[in-house]
Amino acid sequence: MAANQPRRRPVVVLYERIVEAIHADVYPPGSPMPSEPKLAADLGVSRPALREALILLQEDGVLDARQGARRTVNQPPQRGFEQLRPMEQLLGGGRPVRVAVLRHDMAEPTDFSTQHLLLSAKDRVPFWEVVLELDGLACCLAQEWAAPRERLCELLPELADALSEPPTLPSSMLKVLLEAGRELPLRGSSTMVASMLGQHRGQQLARPADTPAILATQVVRVGRTPVMAAKYILPSGAPALPVLQAR
Repeated sequence: MAANQPRRRPVVVLYERIVEAIHADVYPPGSPMPSEPKLAADLGVSRPALREALILLQEDGVLDARQGARRTVNQPPQRGFEQLRPMEQLLGGGRPVRVAVLRHDMAEPTDFSTQHLLLSAKDRVPFWEVVLELDGLACCLAQEWAAPRERLCELLPELADALSEPPTLPSSMLKVLLEAGRELPLRGSSTMVASMLGQHRGQQLARPADTPAILATQVVRVGRTPVMAAKYILPSGAPALPVLQAR
């Protein structure tokens, strides 16, 4: 006699029904989802049950939800954070991202930049701070430090020149680094931790201080030589950060 199969939670069944409808192009990628009342009626479920399934779909990156806009169906995952790519490309997914410059100057070492860029107390290095905005909403605060000019010049003088002045079109430092250093064997390493914005970053992103956020750090190297270190702060509601994995 076959063992009884465990019952699946109704929210899981509903989740799978919506995913199947997306795969069947009932809700094509890039299209807005119906309103909650209409979708609940179409699926024959209660709105509380539907809302729980929609939250799970957002957490898994199947749907995208932004303040003041209806949920939209995300495009199938593309190669993402596992590659060295500018954050504006990763978050934009082909949509235009506005880059608002907060700071472009020479900065004294911080604990973070000293540790990852191996700076001395007398070093002054380029520091760029920008906010990335998608559909009018701030979705990422980027804080990026470059290595000292002398170190960059040893690797590629053009790279040192490119990072010494703000670009004509505002962008992240990583975007400029990848364009100017395309002939260099760049590689990166990253970490991600759960955090909160805090008062200062909340003001920069126009969000409450207690807003949950993901803090992604990134260090870019040529061989064993660090050339850039960055912090990317993504508040709740930011687009999903794609990462493709394989065994």
